[in-house]
Formats: sequence, C-alpha cells, structure tokens
Amino acid sequence: MPILDWGRRYDRATFSADLLAAVIVTIMLIPQSLAYAMLAGMPPEAGLYASILPLVAYALFGTSRVLAVGPVAVVSLMTASAVAPVVLAGLTDAMTAAMVLALMSGAMLVAMGLLRLGFLANFLSHPVISGFITASGLLIAAGQLGYLFGAGGGGSTLPAVISRLTDAGGINPATCAIGFGALVFLWFARSRLKPLLTGLGMGAGAASVITRAAPVMAVFATIALSKGFDLGARGVALVGQVPAGLPVLGLPQVDMALILALAPAAFLISIVGFVESVSVARTLAARRRERIGPDQELMGLGAANLAAGISGAFPVTGGFARSVVNFDAGAQTPAAGAFTAIGIALAALFLAPLLAALPQATLAATIIVAVLSLVDLPALARVWAWSRHDFAAMLATIIVTLGFGVEAGISVGVALSILLVLWRASHPHSAVVGQVPGTEHYRNISRHQVITHPAVLSLRVDESLWFGNARFLEEKIEALAACSPGLKHIVLMCPAVNDIDASALESLADINSRLVDAGIRFHLSEVKGPVMDRLRRSDFLAGLSGEVFLSQHEAMCRLGQMPECRETGGAEGRAAG
Repeated sequence: MPILDWGRRYDRATFSADLLAAVIVTIMLIPQSLAYAMLAGMPPEAGLYASILPLVAYALFGTSRVLAVGPVAVVSLMTASAVAPVVLAGLTDAMTAAMVLALMSGAMLVAMGLLRLGFLANFLSHPVISGFITASGLLIAAGQLGYLFGAGGGGSTLPAVISRLTDAGGINPATCAIGFGALVFLWFARSRLKPLLTGLGMGAGAASVITRAAPVMAVFATIALSKGFDLGARGVALVGQVPAGLPVLGLPQVDMALILALAPAAFLISIVGFVESVSVARTLAARRRERIGPDQELMGLGAANLAAGISGAFPVTGGFARSVVNFDAGAQTPAAGAFTAIGIALAALFLAPLLAALPQATLAATIIVAVLSLVDLPALARVWAWSRHDFAAMLATIIVTLGFGVEAGISVGVALSILLVLWRASHPHSAVVGQVPGTEHYRNISRHQVITHPAVLSLRVDESLWFGNARFLEEKIEALAACSPGLKHIVLMCPAVNDIDASALESLADINSRLVDAGIRFHLSEVKGPVMDRLRRSDFLAGLSGEVFLSQHEAMCRLGQMPECRETGGAEGRAAG
C-alpha cells in the first residue's frame, strides 16, 4: 500500500496543499459527475457516488500523487454501450449492470496487477489510442446535441445518433436557449475567461479558480432560471429528483449469463481505462521527477472500480483534465483525492435537492465542451507524415468506432496494432552494404557512395531472427544470389540480431545448404556474444560453408581484399562474439 510510504512523511504543509487542490477539483467534479452519469445512462446520483469511495480506494493503493480518479467521458460512453444490450435482453436493470461492470473491471485490474501484466498496455499503440479517443469525443459530442435541442440524445454509433436526431419530433425553444447559452458560456470560460480576468488585474490563482468553477456557475445559474421561469412546465427536460445521502454499500445480484454478457466490455474498459490513466500519471509524474508503478496502478484502479461496484456507481478511471487541475493546484499526495471525496459526499448530502431543477441541456453542454478538447483530428496528418501503417490503424479505429461503436473500434485498433507489429517484425529492414571509402564503416549502398566487390555481397539485417521472418530472409538471399551471377560469397551482417530462435536457425542452415549447391559460401559477421554462445551449442557452425568474422571489415579484408584494407583479427574472427 503506497500510503504507508508517503503517509509517514505527511505534514501540515502537505495537508494544506492537498486540501486546496481538493477544493478546486471538487468544484470541477460536481457538474462532471452529473454529466458523465447522464452519458453513461445512469441516474445522476450514480455520478456522485462514483466520485466518493473510488477516490478513497485509489488514495490507498495508487502510486500517482496527482491522478484524479472518477467518471470520465470515454469510459462512461463504453459503459452505456455495454449496459444497453444487457438491459434490452432483459438480463437485469441498467444500474445493476453498471455495478457488475465496475466489479468485473475492478477484479480484472487487480488480477492483472497481481500477475504483473502492466506491460499489456504496450499493445495499444499511441495512434490507436489517439484515434479511439478522437472518435469517442466526436461520438459523445454528437450524441449530446439532441439534448441541446430538447429532442433527447445518446446513441452508441454515429448512424444511430443521426437517426435519433432526424426522427426527433421537434425543437424546444426554451431548451435551445438554455443549452446553447450554457455551451457558449462554458466555451468562453474555457478559452477566454482566464486571460480576460488576468488582463483586468486579477491574480493568476484566483482567475484559475473562477475559470474552473465555470461549470458550477452554469449549473446554479440554469437551476435558478429553471425555477424562476418554471422551465419544466415549458417542456424543458430536467434532471429530476436526486436522492440525498451517501451510497448504500452492497453487492448486486448477478448470474452467469450476466457475467458472460458483460465480460468482453469489462475487459476493454479495464484496458482503455488503465492506458488512459497510466499515460496521464506518467506525464504528470515526469514533471516532478517522480515515478509510478504500472503494476501497482493496476491495483489502485482495480480497487477504485471495486469500490464503485459496491457503492452504486459505474466504472471509473483517471481523468486527464481533472488530473491536470489537481497538479496545477498543487496536490502533493493521493490524499487530495480522499479530500475531494469528502467534498463530493457533502454535495451528495446537502446539494442533491437543488439538482432536481437542473436542465439536462446544461449537462449536455458540459459534456460537449469537455470532450471536444479530446478530439485531435490534426493528429491524422501528423501520423500520415510519419508512418502510413500507423495512419491506417488510426483511421480504421476512428471509422469503426464511429460506425460500429466503441467496443468494435478499440477491438479493431488493438487487432491492427498487433498485426502491424507482427508484419513489421516479419519484414525486417535489411540492406546490401559497402565500405565507406577511407574508413572501416559499411553502409547501405542505396544511401551512400560506397565500395563493393563483385564476388562478395554483404547483407545487413536489422532485426532478431525468428520464425516470423525466417522465410523473408530466405527469399531475400535467394533473390540477391539469383541476380548476381559472379557471386562467390554472401556475408550476413548481424549487429542488430539479438536472438535467433530454433526456426530461424533451421532457416539459416537451409540458406547455407542452398548456397553451397549454387557454389556460394555463406558467412556471418558481427555476431553478438550471447547469440554466438548459442550457435556454438548447435551443430550449425560445423556445417557452415564459410566463417564467422569479428567485424564486417575483417570479412571484406579476407574475402574481397578491399582497398586500404588492414586485417585486424585473422583466424580469431572464427570465434568472434
């Protein structure tokens, strides 16, 4: 439990810093909790509950000093997408399904932490994550537009969102005024309010607090308008009665059919939530020269989701915007999250009756402004310029997420990421090399002016050799030998070969045999020590038609009598490594 480490050094100054950060984050989290509950298809109190016990659990088990755990947009959308089919099939109600989803996600994360499986996050490439978050942001924003018009919202795919908007009965003017008014105000507060306040002479700290409090201002302003003009009677959709009080602890009733139906979604939510949290935590920890433990983070997030599951909430994870606010506000330890939980608990006890008159359009505006900051369409151009393969994975993730839903999108993204890794590993970069004049360096003949020998061909392979790329190497050498009629020697240059598996060893033996039949000797150069040790334990060296050279320059000195050649190893090259 990391709290046993930082807790021993906790003092009054740290307490003051954490308390101030908690106040600021609480102000920001209250409207977000309500909004993300609506996004997840849950009652508003579930959003408040998701911001109480889960924060305390993470404070006990998490390693990040500033990560702010709670409901977030992407995971809320994934929750809604997972719960809807289960409810439609009649397996259970939405709240029970969400609690089971949180419990399953928590159990999976804890199990992964105990098994030290934090490395699984590496299978989600950055372009895929960026594409998934961008598509999810667009989908969430589009799904909330209906609430701004008074026509209802939601939808797990872009076609479903469009269909719901086009099938809506009409536009409610009062809802439009509230929704778009809140949207403009929140956009102005996020992008323009702080510079305006500092320009008027206000301190940067006070300006930041007021800017962060803008969503709360929007909530209370629209509640006042709702009550003053009786907007509920004018057809404006309101949040409705919110039970006052703290969550009642307990386990939901489950059966095997429900568990099997939610298992795939729970796993995806676990992976996506973990990757998002670890990315944020690492970024912020690096600014303070701190570190986090990915495996312990699995335990922390798992504990937070287990706490959500027993307290009437839905899956949670670390949020980017809240964590940045927590960092900027000066949070020093995870205790800031526990203090935030106390603030949310007080809100659940005393502010709940006020929320009944809150227009849903205000929450929709809060969601739209929050998620549009996640959309990064220019990343497509950046990834295209860098890697066509990564661009294909990113674009496919965006298209599938928008067209078929978040679960399909992230599944396709993960599958494409793994397939691309396998494809790259099975098609390693290789180059025919020659001597750079006047040096002992050997470089790609396509990139440099180099010296070659007609009877000697040097091929450098820039990848370890394994069963996935063994056939590629065979075909490459066969093609080079076929188009070089005067060839007598082929040297495989191995400075980047860190491992040779059994299949690749058999392939090297086959290459050697075929070259012997063609009257060509097969050599190796610059073989690393551990690889050479393994080759000595096999019978490959006994059947090798050529030699193993310490360096590529020695190989060319011995085989090609290159100009300005100084032999530097003699027969000792046979035992190089």
